[in-house]
Amino acid sequence: MPLPKEHIYTEDDYWNLPENVRAELINGRLYYLAAPSRIHQEISAELHTAINNYIHSKHGSCRVYHAPFAVKLRNDRDNTVEPDISIVCDRSKLTDRGCTGAPDWIIEIVSPTNPGHDYVRKLNLYADAGVREYWIIDPSSRNVMVYYLEQERFQVHTYTFNDKITSNIFEDLTIDFAELTGDIPSDT
Repeated sequence: MPLPKEHIYTEDDYWNLPENVRAELINGRLYYLAAPSRIHQEISAELHTAINNYIHSKHGSCRVYHAPFAVKLRNDRDNTVEPDISIVCDRSKLTDRGCTGAPDWIIEIVSPTNPGHDYVRKLNLYADAGVREYWIIDPSSRNVMVYYLEQERFQVHTYTFNDKITSNIFEDLTIDFAELTGDIPSDT
């Protein structure tokens, strides 16, 4: 007896999910997302504020979006993700539904229930799509992995929550993680 064929989902399936269901569509598979923790939300809010304030202070044209914000990475029908934070500098990629094309910078905050989703699956997806910079923030280990696209492959640098990290997209934007995460308990 042959094995049942795996169902391949498309963006139509993604957009037809119930409004209270969060999921990402990666290579034709739906991955359901759990509600973020309080720590996750605090880090996300602080980063969004810092990056948005920086862009406004420079009168920049880039835009900062936080999840849920749909990003259709390529012009295919089987990849739509919801990064925790997306920075989009090419406004022609913005649509009423979100972003079509690779954002310039994506930040993901690791969920303890599925860390491989951000460290492997999404890293490869973002590299293939042409995301210029990708940060993976892990509240449990208090580490930040910074990947940037250089000569068609990601280069990586590892930091801790005690470090100041400079963005590669905005060379004069430095985020002090010790200040940003100062109130977050070390046993998250």
